[in-house]
Amino acid sequence: MPTRLFKALLTALGFALALAACSRIDLAYRNLDRLVPWSLGDYLAMNREQKNLLDERLKEHLAWHCKTQLPGYLDWLDRVRDMVAEDQVTDQALQQRTVEARQAIGRVAEEITPSATELLRGMSDQQVAEMQQAFRDDISERQKEYVDTPLPKQINSRAARMQKRLNAWFGDLNAAQRLRVLNWSQALGDQNRQWIANRQHWQQQLMLAMNQRDDASFEPRLATLLQRKESLWTPEYRQAFQNTEQQARSLLVDLVHLSSPAQRQFLQDRLSKVRSDFSEMKCLKG
Repeated sequence: MPTRLFKALLTALGFALALAACSRIDLAYRNLDRLVPWSLGDYLAMNREQKNLLDERLKEHLAWHCKTQLPGYLDWLDRVRDMVAEDQVTDQALQQRTVEARQAIGRVAEEITPSATELLRGMSDQQVAEMQQAFRDDISERQKEYVDTPLPKQINSRAARMQKRLNAWFGDLNAAQRLRVLNWSQALGDQNRQWIANRQHWQQQLMLAMNQRDDASFEPRLATLLQRKESLWTPEYRQAFQNTEQQARSLLVDLVHLSSPAQRQFLQDRLSKVRSDFSEMKCLKG
């Protein structure tokens, strides 16, 4: 996974569904350039020059994102709404929407790589040491939360988290849907272990690059880490990820099939609300 610095930029520019969690998308979007830099304070100490550079680059990227990317998100949301309205929530259709979403995220990652390169290259040795320690703490915390607990508890916790997310889109799930969510979580098994091991592997690769951040090879190495991180996945995680995506698509297909007319209307209304919030953003009208 990317560093928090990269995640801050990516969050500020992120894909529609990430921002859709905000009840006031326009307000949240317009203020991310002020909110995000301070979230880095719990990760490493940025000096004034670095904060100013991050703030400046966020403003530039936000303007680019709104002008060039958000219109495509509206089209994507329309395709999702059509899938639901036409009862075409199929594995094939979901695969296509996933490809489109991944391409959108890829465009954002490509756009911000030069800024991330400049920001990361300018870090002091002390900041790099802080990053390395933060990575150790990150893995330790996730290991305790997601791996060092009995597998049945992992499965139940994962199912509970997913059910909470789905309630926001379907309304309260019925008994058959809740059982399907539990079966989904069981099918993922011990995938938390592969996910965290892969996360640690990525962090190690970034630290190797950071230790040579003054070399000409730094930017292309960082581009690979940010734009083509799947090329660095461990074989175990690659297999687990394929299973995770397949299980997620199967879950969504079944949940729609098991949904009531009221739930499908709830989903349509939720999607329409998200689309409306995006279409009313001032930066699209400027």
